[in-house]
Amino acid sequence: METTKNALPPNTKKFFYNLGEYLDTKVLFYGSIQRADYVPGKSDIDVVIFTENEDSLMTKLQHHLHLKKKDFKKVMYIIDENVVYGYKVKYENKGENIKSEFSIYNENYKDIIIKQHKKKFVLPVYISVMLYLLKMFYYKIPILSKSFYINSKNWLLNLVDNPGTQFIVLN
Repeated sequence: METTKNALPPNTKKFFYNLGEYLDTKVLFYGSIQRADYVPGKSDIDVVIFTENEDSLMTKLQHHLHLKKKDFKKVMYIIDENVVYGYKVKYENKGENIKSEFSIYNENYKDIIIKQHKKKFVLPVYISVMLYLLKMFYYKIPILSKSFYINSKNWLLNLVDNPGTQFIVLN
């Protein structure tokens, strides 16, 4: 998860390398950047960061990425019978064409979260085809609304999850 299946442009690669150096921790990639449905320049890059101190890491991210504290959303992930709390924040730098979503979790949940993300690295063929078509009709031939696209994408990806898995944004 430290590398990506899809190649990152040099400026994006440098951005994530510098961020990992600044935070003094590994920046791990998941989501479409690790699958065939990634659309360069359109798809966001999903990143997960594990830490022993979420508040400190979020403060560093705020400073480095010029974000506000209110940009961070508290989330709850129920995986099997484990309840995992964390934070998510979206980041976009239009000048550098970098769009990312950062997930921040305590180090104690690392194995659970990584296992869950890796389930979605290789998807069944029918889901991969549906995701590809969905993204084509959203990004390339923009005939789908954003809400339809997001809901449909989430529905397809949730087909891969265990029945007991839930992801909830708390604020």
